[in-house]
Parts: sequence; structure tokens; C-alpha cells
Amino acid sequence: MLASYKDDRIIFFDGICILCNRAVDFLVRRDRKKKFRFASLQSEYSRNFLSQYRPDLLNLDSLALYDAGKIYVKSAAVLKIAKHLGLPWSFAAIFYCIPGPLRDWLYDYIARNRYKWFGKRESCRLPDGELRGPSLR
Repeated sequence: MLASYKDDRIIFFDGICILCNRAVDFLVRRDRKKKFRFASLQSEYSRNFLSQYRPDLLNLDSLALYDAGKIYVKSAAVLKIAKHLGLPWSFAAIFYCIPGPLRDWLYDYIARNRYKWFGKRESCRLPDGELRGPSLR
């Protein structure tokens, strides 16, 4: 059903979260090979994609990565993204030795406090044409 997405790497992020937007900026600067495309979780595209592919994630308020037909969330998404960025970021793989529930607990703690610590935007960020994949245009 979603065969056209099989080669895409799409990062779904909270478009009103300032921390999340800074993370997108960080990734764009380091993704020299243009491996990633971006979609805010508030976008119609994200809602349509997730409803078709993973309806259980429709109310997701976390970072997610679609890669090679799988969706990774929370700390697994962060580590998978770091792997694709190459050195030195791929050294983050060492954190796989920490059990997933513990990694996700820390992720959730930061996520729960992200608006309080970093703030949020009045409107959702929309990636420009270069950051959107063909299926996002």
C-alpha cells in the first residue's frame, strides 16, 4: 500500500516545539547527503501517512522516524537518526546497551518538559521544498 515510501527516511516532529525545531535545524545542517525528509506531526501529510501506516501513532507527540518500511519512536528514533548521520554522531549507538525502557524514560522526561524548558511556537513549522520529499510536496 505504501510502496512509494520504501526508500524514504521521514522524520516526524512536533512542529510547534522549539526544541524539536532546533533539532530539525541541527539535522539539516549535518545531513549533507540529504538522507532525511521532514514532516510536522500537526500536518495533514503526517496524519494521512500515520493513519495508513500506523494508526496507533495518530496521537503521537514524540519524534518518529520512518526508515526502510519501519517506524521508530522515542529513543530508538534518535539513535537510528544518529546512525544515519555518520561519524561522530553514529557513536551514539553505544546507548543501545541501555535497556530501551530506561532510554525511553529519559526521553519521556525531556518530552514532558520540553514546552516548559524551551517554549513553543505560535504556529507550526512547515518544511521548505528542499526538506520535503517528493511525496510531501
